[in-house]
Amino acid sequence: MLNEFPAVGVLGPRQVGKTTLAEEIAQNFTDASTYLDLEIPSNLNRLAEPESYFETQRGRLIILDEIQRVPELFPILRGVIDGRRREGFRTGQFLILGSASLDLLQQSSETLAGRIAYKELSGLTAHEITSPEQNKLWLRGGFPDSFLAANDQASLRWRMNFISTYLERDVPQLGPRIPAVTLRRLWVMLAHSQGGQLNIAQLGANLDVAASTTKRYLELLEDLLLIRTLRPWAGNVGKRLVKAPKIYIRDSGLTHALLNLTTIDDVLGHPVVGASWEGFVLENLLACLPTGVACWFYRTSAGAEIDLVVEQGTKKIYAVEIKRSLTPTISKGFHLGCEDIRATRQFIVYPGKETYSLGSNVTVLPLTEMMNELKSLS
Repeated sequence: MLNEFPAVGVLGPRQVGKTTLAEEIAQNFTDASTYLDLEIPSNLNRLAEPESYFETQRGRLIILDEIQRVPELFPILRGVIDGRRREGFRTGQFLILGSASLDLLQQSSETLAGRIAYKELSGLTAHEITSPEQNKLWLRGGFPDSFLAANDQASLRWRMNFISTYLERDVPQLGPRIPAVTLRRLWVMLAHSQGGQLNIAQLGANLDVAASTTKRYLELLEDLLLIRTLRPWAGNVGKRLVKAPKIYIRDSGLTHALLNLTTIDDVLGHPVVGASWEGFVLENLLACLPTGVACWFYRTSAGAEIDLVVEQGTKKIYAVEIKRSLTPTISKGFHLGCEDIRATRQFIVYPGKETYSLGSNVTVLPLTEMMNELKSLS
């Protein structure tokens, strides 16, 4: 998909290690590429005459990082891309990286419609590490510099600095000023209620701001790929369904940093442990889904509940329960939910290493095996 368009916009936390990311993706296009970080003055100066510079790089993949700093480039890119397409060069011309997805999407969509494809990158996933390091990934999260830190204390410092920098430098660039203190309080509240149902009115009351303002803050955090709202399944089953979405901080390492949890023992001893594990598993599973697959959670007022419903049309409906226990059991609510949605397969994801049947068509399996199951959907 990436090399089918003239330009590709890349969004996601792995951009923190942006040079490595650019080199990695560039290999999928061509051996010849040029990388420009538009926050570096010397790199930016090369684009004093952008059309002339792009002409000197003809035949090479041009990687433009932090492009939201130079929004005036987008109309120029459109002209350059259209000119090259008329000459027969239709794919793999530009790789666009942007740490602020909101800006990148808004600016690029106005001028590059039909010329750009978007690829959202998750942080590091369980598939990219060795099995013994899964708890380390859960604790530190998927930002490369956090995961690869020398020790847990250094990792926590990196994440705390990331949070402060994002609140104080990056967010204020995105529009009307949002108080960093208020946004941090909101973030901490979300960490304490990880995986809970969203109650905008209650959050607004706790922040002492209007519900409409709280909604705007949440939308900003979601646009920046920092939080995720998982929508409830809304099929017609003749039962009273929960309508409020569930909300998660997407990176488990940020959740733990906001709660000042330094070590895995700190996490295991905290009330958020189950919800944190659920959010960690959820992000890993969603990161490997193929195109055209929908995800929900299911809950009724009568107590039927499924942590994750994965739908591919009407023929494949997977019900996934996420358990932190090494000896997971199934609740009556899960069985009822599976009957309601007519699940074709039922799974429990747990932190163990073996795959086995729990009876009643329920398969218990490790996270990476569940990721393999979802990748195979087609």
